[in-house]
Amino acid sequence: MVRRLTSLVSSVLVVMALVASVTKARAEGPEAALDQKIAVWRFDALGIENELVARLETLFRMELARLSKHPLPTRREIERAVTSEQQNCTGEERCLAAIGKKIGVDVVVTGTVGAMGSSYVLNIKAVDVATQKQIKRIESDPLRGSPDDLIEGVRVAAYRLLAPAQLHGSIQVQTDILGAEVRLDDKPIGKTPLANLGVLAKQQLGKHRLRVQAPGYDPFEDEVDVHFQKVSQVEVRMIPSKEVLGTGKLQKIERKPFYTRTWFIVGVGVAAVLVGSVIGYNAGKVDYIDCPEDPACRGE
Repeated sequence: MVRRLTSLVSSVLVVMALVASVTKARAEGPEAALDQKIAVWRFDALGIENELVARLETLFRMELARLSKHPLPTRREIERAVTSEQQNCTGEERCLAAIGKKIGVDVVVTGTVGAMGSSYVLNIKAVDVATQKQIKRIESDPLRGSPDDLIEGVRVAAYRLLAPAQLHGSIQVQTDILGAEVRLDDKPIGKTPLANLGVLAKQQLGKHRLRVQAPGYDPFEDEVDVHFQKVSQVEVRMIPSKEVLGTGKLQKIERKPFYTRTWFIVGVGVAAVLVGSVIGYNAGKVDYIDCPEDPACRGE
């Protein structure tokens, strides 16, 4: 299992290096870079291989480097600057602050990495060098899965620690009709087409409930999972409703043959009476012959 995790982290480091190079080329980064000078002391292993912990620490350093305005001192630069006594610092605020003063930074970050089944958890804290006090401590969600999942987990841990206000993602809503009402977590957002190409920015990470409704259509509801600095796209296809507007009832219209209609039956009945009357009249009529006037009648 450890070999598999180490291999996974190695793959992630390659991906992170590519992402960092692309980001630098496009001048992209966090919303607001931190003005503090930051240093990472070290991550200690709890029940797992030191090699794996060192690679996770490298991932974390890379993300902090993107988040800070100032370059982070390398592990070698820190070890050269501190005394032999400070080398034994195991995370106490006072010794971390002393190390921070030695290398000229404002914040020192340290932590541990522990195994949890097939996953691992980062327990990280940041210490203010000037006050020698802990600024914040966080525990990451279990890190596991694909390289993308691991990258996101490490990045989220860095932002949770030092830039929680920037910890959000976006939802993009696209619909096939105009004027549909959009609600997110039961709060009205607006009507389609939404502004900003339908992108709802700065949404809290995690699951959100999306609802889209319009007259004459069945309401659309879905659960959307928001990820860090990513856009979760939702394509909404509205289905015409069978409900009759105004009554709230369903009306079934059935086309009947014309010969079953009342007017046709009455008309046929009246016509039958008239025809019967004509036939009866003709059958009861007697023709009279005047013999004096007709030679055939007299036998001539």
